[in-house]
Amino acid sequence: MKSKLPVLAALCALFVLIFASDRVIASAAYGLRLCWELILPSLFPFFVVSALLSRLDFPGLAGQRLAPLAKKLFHVSGAGATALFIGLTGGYPLGASYLAELEEQGRLSPRETERLLGFCNNSGPAFLVGAIGAGIFHSTRIGLLLYTSHGLAAILAGILLRGDEPFPEAEAVGGGAVPLPFSRALPEAVRAAVLAALNVCGFVVCFTVFTGLLDAWGLLDGLSVRLSVLTGLDVPQCRALLTGFWELGGGIGAMRGLAATPGNLALAAVLVGWGGVSVHFQTLSVLAESRAKASPHLAGRLLSAALGGGLAYGLSMLFL
Repeated sequence: MKSKLPVLAALCALFVLIFASDRVIASAAYGLRLCWELILPSLFPFFVVSALLSRLDFPGLAGQRLAPLAKKLFHVSGAGATALFIGLTGGYPLGASYLAELEEQGRLSPRETERLLGFCNNSGPAFLVGAIGAGIFHSTRIGLLLYTSHGLAAILAGILLRGDEPFPEAEAVGGGAVPLPFSRALPEAVRAAVLAALNVCGFVVCFTVFTGLLDAWGLLDGLSVRLSVLTGLDVPQCRALLTGFWELGGGIGAMRGLAATPGNLALAAVLVGWGGVSVHFQTLSVLAESRAKASPHLAGRLLSAALGGGLAYGLSMLFL
């Protein structure tokens, strides 16, 4: 019976696409605009640079200097700790993609990749400062505050999820890869970035259509009202929370018009820390060739959401 459920779900989705085609087209068009105006400009350059860095032996060069601090704070290798830098400068799912590449090159064991997944796959400054700070709350300062709380939450999550014992360096770096000449590394990096960006956009459009259908059927409004009664949050906040549970961009977009109160900034931080179900599927797709389990990523995102929300609330009370 379990094997038949996905088939039945896919058939239901097919009939929905046929009988609600007008709403599907409108939602897909919105998702494509979101990709064209926000996702691709903010992510694609970072995909190229991160792929280029891994091919030019950045993990090996920086990892040697980061090794003492990484081992003490996170119980991981220096090469693995470079993924935190990549994840916090690039955005979802760049950190996970970078980790998968390091594992493929033999720099990380699957066990260390799992531990790093808990805190190295994060949102980046382009989305937090540009899209949320300037775009939603009309303040770069607010975007920087949210980015600070998100980064601190990632670091704290890494410390809390570090385990009892550090990875032995021999296990953490299983050989590594020979750096490529720049003339070969750049074309390979661009090709990898194109595939990664298309993968992200595909999931964004898919989940934008899903949430668009929920909205068209009135389910989002009804659930938002019920959640508001249960939690005491305003209905627009609940709508943003429900939408952002599935897809981060849509959830943040639903916060347009909300004031930059500590509660609303905490809500934005929670949504960014969680990332949305779409981000989790994006992460699964970039880990398709990895032997690491993806479950630590889920634990890390829940922890980052809770920590980020608390930090954003506290920082906004202090500085805004």
